Amino acid sequence: MIFQDMAAYRAASHAPRVAIVGGGVAGITIARKLDARGIPCVLFEAGGEEITEESQDFYKGVTVGDQYFDLDVTRLRYLGGSSNHWAGWCRVLDAYDFEPKSWIPNSGWPIRHADIEPFLDETRSILGLREFKPTHALTDNFGRMDLIKSDPVRFGMQFRDELEASRNVAVVLNTTVLELAGNGKAVTGAKLYSAGAPAGDFTAPYFVVATGGLENSRLLLWSNAQSNGAVVPNARALGRYWMEHPMYWAGNAFITNRDALEFDEDGECFMIPTPEALERRGLANFHIQLETMPYHGTKKMIAEMACYAPRLTEWVASAIGAHLQCSARVHIDWEQPPIESNHIALSQTERDAAGVPRMELHWKKGDLDRKTLVESMRMFGEEIALKDIGRLHISDWVLNGEDWPTDMELAGNHHMGGTRMGTDPATSVVDADSRVHGMENLYVAGSSVYSTAGQCTPTTTLTALSLRLGDHLARTVAS
Repeated sequence: MIFQDMAAYRAASHAPRVAIVGGGVAGITIARKLDARGIPCVLFEAGGEEITEESQDFYKGVTVGDQYFDLDVTRLRYLGGSSNHWAGWCRVLDAYDFEPKSWIPNSGWPIRHADIEPFLDETRSILGLREFKPTHALTDNFGRMDLIKSDPVRFGMQFRDELEASRNVAVVLNTTVLELAGNGKAVTGAKLYSAGAPAGDFTAPYFVVATGGLENSRLLLWSNAQSNGAVVPNARALGRYWMEHPMYWAGNAFITNRDALEFDEDGECFMIPTPEALERRGLANFHIQLETMPYHGTKKMIAEMACYAPRLTEWVASAIGAHLQCSARVHIDWEQPPIESNHIALSQTERDAAGVPRMELHWKKGDLDRKTLVESMRMFGEEIALKDIGRLHISDWVLNGEDWPTDMELAGNHHMGGTRMGTDPATSVVDADSRVHGMENLYVAGSSVYSTAGQCTPTTTLTALSLRLGDHLARTVAS
């Protein structure tokens, strides 16, 4: 069932057991899981079925620190959420990513890869994926990673007809949950705003907050402020440990053994370091993307390098006749460590049209970010030279410790952390079942529960975690 506003929904006399706040990847996945188990639920989507300026305006905010995307552009506020601009890159976190690392404070999850494995077949079915190929060694310290570019699933369109036909799931569009109310042990209700006006209160036995990797924190921070801490009673970590995947073009490579790197049909190769290499150098996880260039691009690169890298240019000139097979841009993406100071806060001066404080994202890259960038590039350059695969020229801005470039990709639009999963309420917001510490009926879904970011895109793992939460909720409600 799909309703255009709260008034239409109230007229239907639907009685949900679970209220899901947010109609993106996590919210829709959980609703479908509950539907399959015959459990009635309501899904509140703040936007409609199409993007509008009025709806996006609610997402405006400011970033304090490093340059970042506009907060009303990096995410989308309509049915399907940010899956509506997802590029389709898929990779699930490796077992290593769930483990704590002694050199990265606050790293590690309270669950392991084995806890999401039962849901990976269903995840692949939802996202239209084949099974991921195992990573295999290319050099002593790097392996070839299988990163799948799927046909991006727009969840609002893909599952609209199914949601419309469901008798268990009620999707209520154009309806915002402004705040949750609680008594320090459970959520007691929600205050709604629908079709541009206050829409009264709503209650349900269970609530799931699934509004996105930024908005989850804003909703819970505001709810806590309004309820004197009765919604997230252990709130020290709320909004904190926020993470992204910084990504930059950091160098150029000349390849003399293209077959050794196993480029795909698009002329790309994705490589990840071994866990042992990361531990030896004390680095966060990362991946290297090689993007091959046509021959005229190679000639242009050689000409440009002649002045500032004469030794490398001499090597290229000697190799170009019989050995040089291609050149490639070298991109690097890495996981940010979970740092408490990277956090989401409520504006003290700006409010949205419904009167809720706008967001402030406090975000800076730190010492481990810089170390990971520099040392990973050095390690990659050493590795391909040692194996006589090619030579790497690292960009000057990387080696010289210059300011972070502002004319590159910046990051992946991957919003992780803020309501992170853990066992200690001092450094986490939800437990291993995604339930808010100390609350009987409040859960959080989506990439905001990420404890550690890993080096890969979040959507695949996010979907598996949502299926896991949906399964847990179905069993909890049924009992």
